[in-house]
Amino acid sequence: MSRIGNKSIQIPEGVTVTIDGEKITVKGPKGTLERELHKNIKVEVENNEIKVIRKDDESFNKSLHGLTRTLINNMVTGVVNEFTRELQINGVGYRVQKQGNNLNLTLGYSHPVIFEAPTGITFDVPNANTIIVRGIDKELVGQTAANIRIKRPPEVYRGKGIKYAEEVIRRKEGKTGKK
Repeated sequence: MSRIGNKSIQIPEGVTVTIDGEKITVKGPKGTLERELHKNIKVEVENNEIKVIRKDDESFNKSLHGLTRTLINNMVTGVVNEFTRELQINGVGYRVQKQGNNLNLTLGYSHPVIFEAPTGITFDVPNANTIIVRGIDKELVGQTAANIRIKRPPEVYRGKGIKYAEEVIRRKEGKTGKK
């Protein structure tokens, strides 16, 4: 029995949920999100609640049950409140500038790295070493933050690179002299 999948999702005011065959659409004050549903999962909307029902008790359907409920909950939350992910840049001469919708990253390469914002994502740059990724789609916000981090992952000896704000980099000790 899926504990998460059996929970119902409350629909806040100002949010409309429509189910069209195997597609669910959530519309709210921040925007609209759509997602295809698996054929073994059924979604019902009644009395401002969304219920996710699985076809049978096969293990694959059990795993889809909780996953689908969580994805729909993230859609409902996203159209009301934006998701954010904060990145920090550490290193001498490493910085970020916002150019329109894009980011201009100086990361110690011989050239600046231009990162274009995907559709539905906005960037905030409060200072030269912080990037805040915003959007209504939690999956897209996380993937965009990961793609930015890949440009220069943090290294373990000096801690230089791009890291998540809450991430802790375990530092390694360098070489010790010959004894």
